[in-house]
Amino acid sequence: MASQTFKLEMTGWKPIPLWNTHQRSEMTGWKPIPLWNAHQRSEMTGWKPIPLWNTHQRSEMTGWKPIPLWNTHQRSEMTGWKPIPLSNTMIAANDRLEAYPLHPNTMIKVDDIPNPSPSQLADLPRKIGFVPSLHNPHSLLAPSQIAQYNTMGFLMPFDGLDPDEIREVRAFFDGVLAAFMELGRSSYSINTAHMRFARIYQLVRHPRILDAVAGLLGDNLVCWGSHFFCKMPHDGKRVPWHQDSTYWPLSPTKTVTVWLAIDDADPSNANMKFIPRSHVHGLIDYDVTDEADTVLDLAVKNPHSYGDAELDVTLQAGQFSMHSDLLLHGSEANESDRRRCGLTIRYAAADVTTWFDWHKKGVVVRGENPNNHWLNPPSPTH
Repeated sequence: MASQTFKLEMTGWKPIPLWNTHQRSEMTGWKPIPLWNAHQRSEMTGWKPIPLWNTHQRSEMTGWKPIPLWNTHQRSEMTGWKPIPLSNTMIAANDRLEAYPLHPNTMIKVDDIPNPSPSQLADLPRKIGFVPSLHNPHSLLAPSQIAQYNTMGFLMPFDGLDPDEIREVRAFFDGVLAAFMELGRSSYSINTAHMRFARIYQLVRHPRILDAVAGLLGDNLVCWGSHFFCKMPHDGKRVPWHQDSTYWPLSPTKTVTVWLAIDDADPSNANMKFIPRSHVHGLIDYDVTDEADTVLDLAVKNPHSYGDAELDVTLQAGQFSMHSDLLLHGSEANESDRRRCGLTIRYAAADVTTWFDWHKKGVVVRGENPNNHWLNPPSPTH
């Protein structure tokens, strides 16, 4: 009886639902799940069920679902899907691979990594200036796309997540947003998400995104930032015109921002806007602003004098754009009845240097860490 039932204090013994122990196919109907599919064996305890969170992820809308293959595997045209090499999550010590000794949440308190002030940034020996991308014959980007990025400072749109993937990611974000807002945080406060949530640590490795970014930055890539910019309906907050590099203690300026649309984004719900060709002027003068209706505290003076007419970044959920860390961009307040959320993912060439402990946020997502500058911590466990 104990092998086929479970006990609840309120209801007593109840049958285990069939789908907990069986799997169904159209040809054979329900069959028991093979023991090795759902269990793991140790010498001391024998076969034990694999904890559900090892192989599944949960959303409020869909419940537990298997983790997509691309979260734990990588694909090449020659070999198809293969498990991610152990070296991606291990460190070398005395010619052997050892697991990181501490979980990143133990090693790193993300909120303790400082954001330097403008005066602190001004004192850093940063090399600021647009670094043109070179065409890589192995890149999925065409030479014309590389030329457009170098000239205009951005590329869009790209198809990133398919409909099932973006629905699952949106459901995950909905749960995170509800939790943050219950704690009194704003919809703009979910930052460094790849260091907080295993789901985002996995997402920033998505092959469709990395293939596009590698075409601009090369084969050695680091993800060091991930921030949900979520404009709630009628929230009244605008993002002033700015350059990303203004805020970042990185050198040289070789970061590409992927803006992944979690919701559809268009002019009616305050999509992001670019000023094309504004990335070639180095660091542009700005004013400090404390206006209540702005999300950021620095705003560029006379932004429209630095490039072409502003351009709407209209994206469907699951699509993404890419822009240079020196391109002027911003957005208006969302006055619509629709939410507008995007996940900004910051990728840098792995030879970029940081200060103020920002190297601790860097995860090597493709290629190598040539100078061992980036900490490359393992995934969070939740």
